[in-house]
Amino acid sequence: MRTSRTARGVVGCLAVIALVAGCSSSGGKDDEDMSGDDGGGGGTGVNTPRLKIAMVTHSGEGDTFWDIVRSGAEQAARKDNVQFLYANDKEAKGQAELVQSFVDKKVDGIIVTLAKPEAMRSVLAEAKAARIPVVTINSGGEFSEEFGALSHIGQDESVAGEAVGDELDKRGRKKALCVIHEQGNVSLEQRCAGVKKSFGGSVENLNVEGTNAPASQSSISAKLQATKDIDAVVTLGAPIAAYSVKAKEDTGSKAEIDTFDLNAEVVKRLKAKEVGFAVDQQPYLQGYLSVDELWLYKTNANVLGGGKPVLTGPAVVTAKDVPKLEKYTARGTR
Repeated sequence: MRTSRTARGVVGCLAVIALVAGCSSSGGKDDEDMSGDDGGGGGTGVNTPRLKIAMVTHSGEGDTFWDIVRSGAEQAARKDNVQFLYANDKEAKGQAELVQSFVDKKVDGIIVTLAKPEAMRSVLAEAKAARIPVVTINSGGEFSEEFGALSHIGQDESVAGEAVGDELDKRGRKKALCVIHEQGNVSLEQRCAGVKKSFGGSVENLNVEGTNAPASQSSISAKLQATKDIDAVVTLGAPIAAYSVKAKEDTGSKAEIDTFDLNAEVVKRLKAKEVGFAVDQQPYLQGYLSVDELWLYKTNANVLGGGKPVLTGPAVVTAKDVPKLEKYTARGTR
């Protein structure tokens, strides 16, 4: 596995090895998960005061990416004597209301995604006023400091998109379809913009309803049928890659399916050569480090990366990397 490039001026200097981890089940809107309790963590946790840390994401139902993020957070919580609370809502208003509920509960720290950052501005100001430290993860990193977060943990989405464009050039592709599965998500838009910036061919965006599998597959099929010269489909999440593979089969398209994000299904498709390459941003690490950072801040006033973004990706993964990764994706930690 190779890292395509590193964003200038951004700190990406951290690696964590988690010895024991398990795949979590998908959470609901507001799921109180006692991950700091014994059971499944292995060994003895730290002897520090019990903390309550909440994570609120923009995940839609059934998105396995967030299971991996949550799994990392739960593992860190077990180690750090943390009660971990998880909630999600794909609608920006609902996500902001969930964050407000944790501010009202006076939790010790909040982890939040900024897919639709303006919706979070006011409620994160409330968290700051309540002196609740915040770490942002995954999306909207450029807004993290402005909104008062300690730091942002994730990948630079523009750089990740450019890495995809470079890889498409190496593969001789000429016309790419970039499939956006959540309209208004700034990180997804940045990915497609990054592809367009570095790719020598042409790029067209297609918006689909990512939480509706049949509708997404149908939209991709219709586009492949209407535009026969598309020779690459770039999906921005692992579940959409699966829909695109089926759409390709249904239409007889010759386009290569490539994707952002990694999971067990994508690794199987890489192995079967149904997917050309994937971009790994290490979601397990995003969950793990965000809990760890809040624990370090509360117990020792530490801030990872000096307050600058801490990079967890991107890395381009191809079939040759499968032997190194499939045991981790099989257990739900990559």
